[in-house]
Amino acid sequence: MVAPEIYMHRALELARNGAGKVSPNPMVGCVIVHNGTIIGEGWHQQFGGPHAEPNAIAAVNNQELLKDATLYVTLEPCAHFGKTPPCAHLIIEKQIPRVVVCNLDPNPLVAGKGIKLLKDAGIEVKTGILAQEGAFLNRRFFTYINHKRPFIILKWAETADGFVARENYDSKWISNALSRKLVHKWRTEEDAILVGKNTALYDNPQLTSRDWEGKNPIRIVIDKNLDLPQHLYLFDKSVKTICFNTFKSSQGSLLDYQKVDFNILGQEVVNCLFQQHIQSVIIEGGSATLQYFIDANLWDEARVFVAPVNFEQGIKAPKIKGTLVSETTIATDTLRNYTNHHS
Repeated sequence: MVAPEIYMHRALELARNGAGKVSPNPMVGCVIVHNGTIIGEGWHQQFGGPHAEPNAIAAVNNQELLKDATLYVTLEPCAHFGKTPPCAHLIIEKQIPRVVVCNLDPNPLVAGKGIKLLKDAGIEVKTGILAQEGAFLNRRFFTYINHKRPFIILKWAETADGFVARENYDSKWISNALSRKLVHKWRTEEDAILVGKNTALYDNPQLTSRDWEGKNPIRIVIDKNLDLPQHLYLFDKSVKTICFNTFKSSQGSLLDYQKVDFNILGQEVVNCLFQQHIQSVIIEGGSATLQYFIDANLWDEARVFVAPVNFEQGIKAPKIKGTLVSETTIATDTLRNYTNHHS
């Protein structure tokens, strides 16, 4: 008998295929097993599209086998009508006798209701298989639901002697080409990307995912007094952009201005993003903006590239107060991953 963890591990692998495509929904994978053989697999592929369970069920060639199968799913089957019908109803209708669940769904619309529906129908339900791995996979979704704010990733590149830019704010290409490509991949996986005024002004970044196939994140810039010139890439209306400031709120088709109280800037920003169903944001700089979010304890993960170059003087890198969880070599760079254990 193969341990249920093996099938759940496969379901989690499948769920990852939804990265960057299903937000604000969670990533979900599903595996259906009959007599020790996987007979159907599926995952939630696109926001608004079918969930993992109907995709896996549809992949089973002989539907009769479902009546003696076990369904493994990474998140509690939904019990409500949203963009698609409830998955719990479909499982009951197909007479699947056993369901194994990784995580319960913290969304108040589900929150145990899916499990109750299944049990009331006489289905044997097990929960908590690889729960830690499942919670990590859907950390954006869980943070969004439980803390009413997006999951916040900090990212920067610094020199070996701890600078993010020269004194004139020039920071071009501290990290290597491979590291920069990886950053573009990350952008496709998150809902939004945020920079401060100086980064926008001196780097004129596009903040798109042009070096990796996938969607562009929503761009966010903090420009307190609306000083930034309109010719910058950020204002070219090629990608939805939000500008936080103290003067005006106005909504355009691709450029929004949000008036906020800069005395409580961090809270205002995360509240606004939560209301717009933005589940995750990468903060890419500059140093003062990153340090602000670190000091406000408004961050979850930090990804720091350290490159083998020295500036000797310039703009100092932010000071992180997190737990170093991994170090990875990327060509000439070292990527350090930190986590914040506040939540």
